Amino acid sequence: MIKDFEARLQQLTEAYEQLIQQPNVAVPHTNGIYQRYQNPVLTAAHAPLTWRYDFNLETNPYLMERIGVNAVFNAGAIKWNNKYLMVARVEGADRKSFFAVAESPNGVDNFRFWDYPIALPETDDPDVNVYDIRLTEHEDGWIYGLFCTERRDPEAPAYDQSMAIAACGIARTKDFMTWERLADLKTNSPQQRNVVLHPEFVDGQYAFYTRPQDGFISAGTGGGIGFGLSTSMENAYIGKEAIIDNKAYHTVYEAKNGQGPTPIKTAKGWLHLAHGVRNTAAGLRYVLYMFMTSLDDLTKVIYKPAGYFIAPEGIERVGDVSNVAFSNGWIKDEDGTVYIYYASSDTRMHVAVSSIEQLVDYVMHTPADGFKSAVSVQSIYKLIESNKQAALSLSHHN
Repeated sequence: MIKDFEARLQQLTEAYEQLIQQPNVAVPHTNGIYQRYQNPVLTAAHAPLTWRYDFNLETNPYLMERIGVNAVFNAGAIKWNNKYLMVARVEGADRKSFFAVAESPNGVDNFRFWDYPIALPETDDPDVNVYDIRLTEHEDGWIYGLFCTERRDPEAPAYDQSMAIAACGIARTKDFMTWERLADLKTNSPQQRNVVLHPEFVDGQYAFYTRPQDGFISAGTGGGIGFGLSTSMENAYIGKEAIIDNKAYHTVYEAKNGQGPTPIKTAKGWLHLAHGVRNTAAGLRYVLYMFMTSLDDLTKVIYKPAGYFIAPEGIERVGDVSNVAFSNGWIKDEDGTVYIYYASSDTRMHVAVSSIEQLVDYVMHTPADGFKSAVSVQSIYKLIESNKQAALSLSHHN
């Protein structure tokens, strides 16, 4: 029995290390905007063996997995102490999610979880579930994590165990090990998801991107990416939300949309990564799209390419909630490289690599949505004619 136990432990350990140390390879073909990578950067199998197995021969002679991990997805991201960190949503087999820090030396592979998950403090009204954290290194000196906190709807009848209320939880840290829990964000909206803190003060106040909605899943009469200010983070309150990027008919964001990670400041404007949702015969489809807001007015969208920026491809379309691409974390490196971390189908994490120059070019020079088929065709005609002129010019040059 001891030899079997030791042999199985060695097998588990070797397989785990092989997974962690597997080099990630860039996909050979790109669209010129970003570079995808072949392997997911985090999966359920990346969860440390010490979280899942009891290594005591007496209490676990068959070396069974005692605590199952179902998925690792929807991670916030930040560069910290010259390491690339993801604070991932880890979902157990019991359907409860929690946060855990995974660290990489290069941002594309060798992500390894820290020894312990984050022990997130609770409020007086304890969370049932927490997930989808956005990280913001704010100019006030704190690193804030804004996340969705879920509790059962107190108005739900006893027979309905699906009715829930989503709110924005807030915690802050300076070392990612010790977290201070603040009061949940208060707004006038019935429910809140996808709330993101802006990294700079606006008129001396804290600025938030919100997503007001009527119900737990459906945006209802709410929706759109909102914007609001609060004088405090300790008891954050937004009295007025202004929608800066609304839903629109027959687009990739017609059902609902929400801010992804913290926007990135560039010389041309603030770069935003968001998710858009539309309904299909096969259910909701989530994709990522981008837009840019003015440096002088954060509520003014100045560029917005038509359609999606990233959509799930291949195996990315398969998972617990299929046909989903979702991002709440990206990292801008010192040299302008941008690491975009996105989840596929509520199951695993991937990375796509671009640069500030590429993303600004994409946002500023990709045609906007004309909201009609005829306008889409006109955009293609215009590109064809431009290419003919370019070919003619090149032939004269030669």
